[in-house]
Amino acid sequence: MTTEISRRRFLQTTAGVALIIGFDPRGALAQVAQPGGNITPFVKIHPDGTVAAIIKHIEGGQGTATGLSALIAEELNMTLQDITFEMAPSDPQRYANLFFGSQGTGGSTSMANSFMQYRTAAAATREMLLAAAAQTWGVPADALVLADGVISGSGNSANISAFVDVASGMAVPTDPALKAPSEWRVIGRDQKARLDTPAKIDGSAKYAMDMHFDNQMVVAIKRSPKLGGVVASFDDSAARAVPGFIMAIQMPNNKGVMAYADTTWAAFQARDALDVTWDFSTAESRGSDILKAELLAMVSSDPEFQASETDLTTASAAIDDAAQVIERDFYFPMLAHAPMETMGATVEPLPNGGVILHDGAQSPTVGHTVLSQVLELPMEKVQVNSLYAGGFFGRRTTPDGDYLVELALAFAVTDRSRALKLQWSREDDISGGYYRPAYAHKVRVGIDANGQITGWDHRIAGQPIFKGTPLDAFMVQNGVDNTSVEGARENPYQIPAHHIGLTDQKGPTTPNWWRSVGHSHTAYVMECMMDLCAGATGKDPVEYRLGYLSGGGADQTRMAGVIRLAAEKSGWGQPLPDGHFHGVAAHKSFSSYVAEVCEISTDASGTVTIEKVTAAVDCGIAVTPDVVRAQIEGGIGFGIGHIMRAELTLEEGAVTQSNFDDYETLRIYDLSHIETHIVPSSEAPTGVGEPGTPPAGPALANAIAASGAPLVTHLPMTSNGVSFS
Repeated sequence: MTTEISRRRFLQTTAGVALIIGFDPRGALAQVAQPGGNITPFVKIHPDGTVAAIIKHIEGGQGTATGLSALIAEELNMTLQDITFEMAPSDPQRYANLFFGSQGTGGSTSMANSFMQYRTAAAATREMLLAAAAQTWGVPADALVLADGVISGSGNSANISAFVDVASGMAVPTDPALKAPSEWRVIGRDQKARLDTPAKIDGSAKYAMDMHFDNQMVVAIKRSPKLGGVVASFDDSAARAVPGFIMAIQMPNNKGVMAYADTTWAAFQARDALDVTWDFSTAESRGSDILKAELLAMVSSDPEFQASETDLTTASAAIDDAAQVIERDFYFPMLAHAPMETMGATVEPLPNGGVILHDGAQSPTVGHTVLSQVLELPMEKVQVNSLYAGGFFGRRTTPDGDYLVELALAFAVTDRSRALKLQWSREDDISGGYYRPAYAHKVRVGIDANGQITGWDHRIAGQPIFKGTPLDAFMVQNGVDNTSVEGARENPYQIPAHHIGLTDQKGPTTPNWWRSVGHSHTAYVMECMMDLCAGATGKDPVEYRLGYLSGGGADQTRMAGVIRLAAEKSGWGQPLPDGHFHGVAAHKSFSSYVAEVCEISTDASGTVTIEKVTAAVDCGIAVTPDVVRAQIEGGIGFGIGHIMRAELTLEEGAVTQSNFDDYETLRIYDLSHIETHIVPSSEAPTGVGEPGTPPAGPALANAIAASGAPLVTHLPMTSNGVSFS
């Protein structure tokens, strides 16, 4: 059972007394009998004994609703299936992501920042219910147990609903006892099904594009075909002939023309019928070939910024004196996020002059703030109804709140009496301008007579994601945008004289984080270069990697652990069928460690078939192992699919791709078998939504190179000499 609620509705939904436990803004446990106190409720027990988990991280298919509910089920000694869940209302203070400082989902942080919060709130709830039962029955609390929603002991037994009223008047324990791992029966166990599965099967799950109100309008926007173009003038004569057309208005920021209609289809047709004259004087005019050449030239010159402790002079000296030098340049094209649900949201006006935003947003804080500012409403008059998201991969939140700003502007220029839905088409999505930017790398590695690395000069060029945004102060240090170099700078391999230099490109797009962000390109380079170094020294690629992880700390030990496990489970080093080859890659991202072995086969023509990917992941405590495996498998498919075929290209500043026929991601026949193994761990949980993606591409590339084909250093593979079956 799933419920999506605004904060206003949240304050009105409880009939009778409910027990609600969470943290106040100071981080202390607190509770109120009726919702609305100064607390952050994570656990709600209704008068009938129903237990609801309040989910502060949006469910976009990654399993947060199930994982966070499992923490509550564990501490309340219930089964996961006995827990319902509700999406948290927008409240930037009370529901903040502890890593972000605002309410948001991303960066593979949901479980990592919520693990102790939800367990502690549930443990406090358990202790209060037991104390209430003890008081009611006149027996010691330690003589009672709570299991499966029933409290029993000392000859008594009753459902927890009998004690909600009494518990609501009790003080919340400041330091509730958490269950020991040896007592866990939910955490770390495979579950029968995810909690969001039934609603998605029967169609009751609500996404942003599902929202519909009586008398609502739909708006679609005609945007510049060239990135950065603005409206000079427009003619809506043809649009007026479209049945259901209402009006067309130039956006206040001149970035497009808004077509309003009674239905989505009518809005799309009217939008397409608009005749717009564009001003391209400040628009991007370069093509992809020029941009690629510019990036490759940048990495062949001295870098603009130093991103490592080792400077260029030191690294160059160590490399120049080496017995042999391995050098490669790499190119990564722009990529779209392309989630199944395209961008869109709805504003619903309220009688009191306020509004409700219905959105499957990664960051309710952004939408809340955007509507407050654009509509000039106090924050308390803006509510956010967080819905399911049909995937996001980073796209459903941007530094400038792009589609939410569009919706707010479109609503602001109306009389605000009718609900308004903004809907993007797939073509809008692919050509919309928010992409993983293109990057180039150039690496020189020196190797001595004993086969040891003497120095590593790694130069990166690309468009920064955070620089110049409101997050600049947090993500940019000494001119270096961390997302451009992450995964190369803090890599667990113990590499001597390791220099990393960065040069920023003035890019053509509005860059945005993309699943695994900088790791999506740095891992490919690091792991391909490690294979090249192993080959140059005649060493096994697995053993070569382990050599640069020996004698280190926990970082190196955990990385080595996943490499060994993936190698063991894949049969690394064992004979393979004729025409079959293995490639390996490993990477740390979002505090998790993943190693993958890709097995391919090739035919007489060199056509490649991906036979199997074997993955090993160390993500600390795997709260819901089935969700962990699903996320690693999804990340592998996402990574391999984009490495194989996907790219966005520009012609004179205009994106040439528009849909899945020419922006080709993974096809169902591309990858049939993934096997994921989870390293048992007592470490705190870390991310799983993104770490499966970075090693996938280089594992495939290294397998292709193992077959005797050239190592692919410019992507996508199909544009650079690789054919897939």
